[in-house]
Amino acid sequence: MTASTATPSGWRRFWNNGGWWKALALAVGYWVVYQGIGMLLNLVLGTFKTSGGLFASAQNLLIGQVLPVLLAGGVMLLVAWSFGWLKELFARQPIGGRWWMWIAVIVVLGFNAVRYATVDYAAFGLDVVLLTLFLGVCVGFTEELVCRGFAVQLLRRRGYGEWAVAALSSALFAMLHAGNYIGTTALLPLVVVVVYAFFFGVLMYLTMRVTGSIVWAMVLHATTDPSVLLLTGAIDTQGQAGSPGPLLDVANLANPAVILVGIVLLIFIRGRVGRAHYGLPESKASGPAASVA
Repeated sequence: MTASTATPSGWRRFWNNGGWWKALALAVGYWVVYQGIGMLLNLVLGTFKTSGGLFASAQNLLIGQVLPVLLAGGVMLLVAWSFGWLKELFARQPIGGRWWMWIAVIVVLGFNAVRYATVDYAAFGLDVVLLTLFLGVCVGFTEELVCRGFAVQLLRRRGYGEWAVAALSSALFAMLHAGNYIGTTALLPLVVVVVYAFFFGVLMYLTMRVTGSIVWAMVLHATTDPSVLLLTGAIDTQGQAGSPGPLLDVANLANPAVILVGIVLLIFIRGRVGRAHYGLPESKASGPAASVA
């Protein structure tokens, strides 16, 4: 079914027409909002934090991570409403998936299960564990809304083929994670995070395609971050918290597995939704990799 062409405002007409640079601008805007909320909360509530790292107490985690991403997600929902896209973002995908795309779901879910079985939960309080799980829900919802929701919509509306949609939306996802290293000289961790985030983004795109809904990508993403955070006891840091279980060596294969599977599966992505689905005139897409289908 073709999306409605009704565009009651210039604001909606501007975004409805899509474009890679609009996807980039929206991702940057989200990152700025998220960082700004985090700095404001730290300024106002920072005195309530305890000594130690982010996972040393529930209040550290709440103020330092949960509230910023939760509030930023709320802002992005308002943006979706202003575009008139709320129903469309959560509707069934306009293009189906292939059987092999389930590999993405199996790999991510499988390693998440191994990590959860490996975590030393005694190294954290119950409140920290539960709050970390809730953080995963917030991150999964917000980051997927931005990168597999807005970005995918904007790229498809401009006429990009699905290979380009997957690659460019994943590049934006990687860029958001690279932002955590602004102001540091830690080049190697930055490279590792960017490469991993890119291919994890590819697997989330495939999850959305094969399940037919962004909701399942959000759910799978929501189970991923807590499994990593509780295992390492930190964000974007290698290592293990407490005394992990005997499956640690298997759990540590997750990142290279995601990268390898992402490389292979990206090669096979095909298809194109087409601007006509959104009630837009067909035209040659502009921007990097626009002609790839």
